Amino acid sequence: MEKNDEISLAIIGLGYVGLPLAAEFGKNRKVVGFDINPERIESLKNFNDSTQELTKSELKSSKGLILSSDASLLSECNCFIISVPTPVDIDKKPDLTPLISASNLVAKYLKKDSIVIYESTVYPGATEEVCIPVLEQVSGLTFNKDFFAGYSPERINPGDKSHRLTDITKVTSGSTQEIAKVIDDLYASIISAGTHMASSIKVAEAAKVIENTQRDVNIGLVNELAIIFDKLDIDTNEVLSAAGTKWNFLPFKPGLVGGHCIGVDPYYLTYKAQSLGYQPKIILAGRSVNDGMGSYVASKLIKKMISVDIQPKLSRVLILGMTFKENCPDLRNTRVIDIYTELVEYELEVDVYDPWADANQAESYLGISLLDSIDKNYYHAVIVAVAHDDFKQMGADTIREFGMHNHLLFDLKSIFSIDESDLRL
Repeated sequence: MEKNDEISLAIIGLGYVGLPLAAEFGKNRKVVGFDINPERIESLKNFNDSTQELTKSELKSSKGLILSSDASLLSECNCFIISVPTPVDIDKKPDLTPLISASNLVAKYLKKDSIVIYESTVYPGATEEVCIPVLEQVSGLTFNKDFFAGYSPERINPGDKSHRLTDITKVTSGSTQEIAKVIDDLYASIISAGTHMASSIKVAEAAKVIENTQRDVNIGLVNELAIIFDKLDIDTNEVLSAAGTKWNFLPFKPGLVGGHCIGVDPYYLTYKAQSLGYQPKIILAGRSVNDGMGSYVASKLIKKMISVDIQPKLSRVLILGMTFKENCPDLRNTRVIDIYTELVEYELEVDVYDPWADANQAESYLGISLLDSIDKNYYHAVIVAVAHDDFKQMGADTIREFGMHNHLLFDLKSIFSIDESDLRL
């Protein structure tokens, strides 16, 4: 396969990563968008994207996109882009089950000169060490003789309408020099920001996993600084604002680190490092600090309640926001749940309101019943946990109306001024 127009494309997995990719390719060519969830397919066929990454008009404009949960359609394709989740298990070890399952599926439809491209975040070496053997075993074909592979890490930022798929430089790679060029040309056909061809699949894998590891470590540092400044009775955001006047100071903010990227990807790198006999120090230290922030927030609130004569036990607390980030409906790996769980263990009554989250998913994923509306003058404390635009537009005065006469407003995301809240990170 030497030319772009010889490619018959399929995208496997239509979540936050796969759907925008499939829709963009579908503007200019025929592409099969496959997902194992028939309900997801049916919803998309009606131009409804539950992730809210694409609008109805954007879905309608993808004329070449064929949406299906029928795997037999993959037999028509010779290039497969796999974009399935790569989470960690309860022990923080990489869970490659979805990736292996997708590889098994695609392998059944491989033919001479087929290309399989992975976008899922993995540790360096995973594509060639884990995925390729599955493709060979199931298909009976030989790697780099009968079929080829590539890796092009996803860089989607859920909820971000400023940095879309086509606006972000795409890193590409291939298992041979010739295939790397074919893959690069394929992505270049839709990415207006351009591409960067890495020298190998491993380099591309490593580039992806350190992007979020770097952010995680930096946020971990700022979170630790926030804890220290709290003990010094200094407002962290004022310190960061002052330090930020220097041109090379990095503008990271304290907060919860959740989601399926920053809070997960570092564990893929540390897992691989440990398998090679090296015990990471800085990366795991950052992870430890960030994973403990929910407990820290709950403890900070409890101490403040006691200091203003609010008896914590059986007090009512309202948490505004449960998704892992602002203006995004994704509840996966949200760390707001840590605050909720900790407060419940302290025997406080905790309610959650989130206009972005799906109530059924909150119930099934987290075991939480979301509020449909909020009672006024009811809560002893209100925590603004997620910086949804909805809460910014409400304003601090409106949010304070949810509290009793003697209540606390914990502005976890510092969306209001220091004078408008009682607590900040």
